[in-house]
Amino acid sequence: MELLRLYDFLPCGNGYKIRLLLTQLGMPFERVELNILKGETRTPEFLSKNPNGKVPVLEIEPGKYLAESNAILVYLSEYTEFLPYDRFLRAQVLQWLCFEQYSHEPFIATSRFWISILGKTEEYSAAIKQKHEVGYAAFSLMEKHLSSHTFFVGERYTIADIALFASTHIADEGGFNLTQFPAIQAWIETVKSQPRYISITQA
Repeated sequence: MELLRLYDFLPCGNGYKIRLLLTQLGMPFERVELNILKGETRTPEFLSKNPNGKVPVLEIEPGKYLAESNAILVYLSEYTEFLPYDRFLRAQVLQWLCFEQYSHEPFIATSRFWISILGKTEEYSAAIKQKHEVGYAAFSLMEKHLSSHTFFVGERYTIADIALFASTHIADEGGFNLTQFPAIQAWIETVKSQPRYISITQA
């Protein structure tokens, strides 16, 4: 089997999802760092791999690429304990993956990008305020669910947890305060206690 190659930007939550799952699956991979701040995902070479010019991208075999972090999660978790076999539970995982990309990540991760990666809190202050309003709404929904569940789907750790964890556990870097969400905080610690856990700063 070819060695998987992950094109990634280390601070990126979407790339972290893939690193975390690959590590927890025990699957060896090669990581290629691309600095998005220097336009390294906008080169003709990279655009030939992903015309959308974004990381992460997983090279499954030479010339065969898969983009979009949650699509990569589904691909890698197929036939593993991280993706349920039950049809309804699988659909619930996909439901949370859609929620993460549409109602969660654009607000949580973007705030972190502006504040902690670009260092432009003042410049983006009005936009950050708007992102926070919607971001806190997403956290409220998650809190309500987690107040009666250990994990997001089927009372077991799945890629739904990995997807939502990636940006949530570092939300403070985007100016969010999670102290009002005790169930989320407990869930974060539960995720961190899973076998083969790695932090977002581990390449």
